[in-house]
Amino acid sequence: MVEPTGGGDEQGDILLELEKLRQEHRDLDAAIGALVKVGAGDQLQIQRLKKRKLVLRDRLSFLEDQLTPDIIA
Repeated sequence: MVEPTGGGDEQGDILLELEKLRQEHRDLDAAIGALVKVGAGDQLQIQRLKKRKLVLRDRLSFLEDQLTPDIIA
């Protein structure tokens, strides 16, 4: 795991949330894969899981951007 540098508690909180969201994203990916492979899930359920996964991906990107310092070109 990446160590927070200089950002204090806020950066540590962001890192913790990132890890939690990454785990949830992996879990959703596995669940979607299992439902598709087995054919047990209906299309609506699978679409909802995929939408949740996209929302998580957007949130992950936002938080990762918060950790990256702005570079003035």
